Amino acid sequence: MNKVTVLGSLNVDTSFRVTDFPKPGETISVKEKGNAAGGKGANQAVAASRLGAQTSFIGQVGDDASGRFMVKSLEEDNIDASCVSINPSVGTGTATIMLDEDGQNCILVYGGANQAITPEDIEGAEDEIASSDFLVAQFETPQNVAIRAFEIAKANGVKTILNPAPAPKSIDPELLKLTDIIVPNELESASITGIEITDEESMVKTAACFAEMGVANVLITVGDRGAFYMIDGKHNLVPAYKVQAVDTTAAGDTFIGALSAQLKTDYSNVEEAISFAEHSSSITVQRLGAQPSIPHLDEVKELINN
Repeated sequence: MNKVTVLGSLNVDTSFRVTDFPKPGETISVKEKGNAAGGKGANQAVAASRLGAQTSFIGQVGDDASGRFMVKSLEEDNIDASCVSINPSVGTGTATIMLDEDGQNCILVYGGANQAITPEDIEGAEDEIASSDFLVAQFETPQNVAIRAFEIAKANGVKTILNPAPAPKSIDPELLKLTDIIVPNELESASITGIEITDEESMVKTAACFAEMGVANVLITVGDRGAFYMIDGKHNLVPAYKVQAVDTTAAGDTFIGALSAQLKTDYSNVEEAISFAEHSSSITVQRLGAQPSIPHLDEVKELINN
């Protein structure tokens, strides 16, 4: 069993189902409303825990009911939340999600306490990081915090996975040098490298570009085409497991969590881990909500074996 530590965001999600997204100045009716625990970091930790990993979380919430709700939700998924700090002056993060009839989404995020976490807060989580197999981070917390966490990880032989989402305007070069595997989707990849993903040749060029930035291992999710990897100099495109999507909100987060739960630290099972992550995401997109849609290990195993 992998031990996975996730550094990331904790948001209370409010979802609205609509027929079509509103145009500027337009008022529309909402067909359905829901509230659930979310945040890219929290979603990835829930996925890792449900899909086979011993999981810990590093993050920050406000001293409010939403923060207590988020910590409780982590613990209910058997995630160690002892490294979640409480900020008395900033509220817990929130996200407002609109979902259309095609399963596409638009998301408004208030960072709150997620953006107030500091490198000093990471120092208290050093033992948790050092005892992990993988440390995962995204960009709903500050980059300087991820750098400090990755420094601790690298000093202790822990593999680092960076999910560059939401796509930033720029990435600190130091963070990339500390990253073992970068896992963007095709749009995030193009935003960072300037190379549009159109075919396998462009994927190989993208991997070379990331290597020049200091990241030797790349895994790019490319929608219904599957996932491309360049790991230890070997590359391939693993075909997607295709289904009809209802809600894509936590698809990428499920993929990251599943990958970190199943990937061996020597990457020897990379194709099997990618396929497992794709099957996991295929279940997620057929359900509504972020964390409520993330499957458990027995569901994915049943899907793969059938």
